[in-house]
Amino acid sequence: MTTMTEDTPQTQPGKTEPGRARALFSTADFRLLRTALTAYARQIEDREELAKINALHHRLGTYVPSEG
Repeated sequence: MTTMTEDTPQTQPGKTEPGRARALFSTADFRLLRTALTAYARQIEDREELAKINALHHRLGTYVPSEG
């Protein structure tokens, strides 16, 4: 019976592993972005742009629980 082993790549001396990824935006940032998008959506007249803004507003809302 043969056993296959997997060679794990060794890091080169002097090179470090990348650090842990951190969040780019905070919960407060998402709320601020949604507020800004709401204000912009009330002023815009281009229906295509409004549809994009509404979709982005909705996607941002999935990250922040609604207040109220």
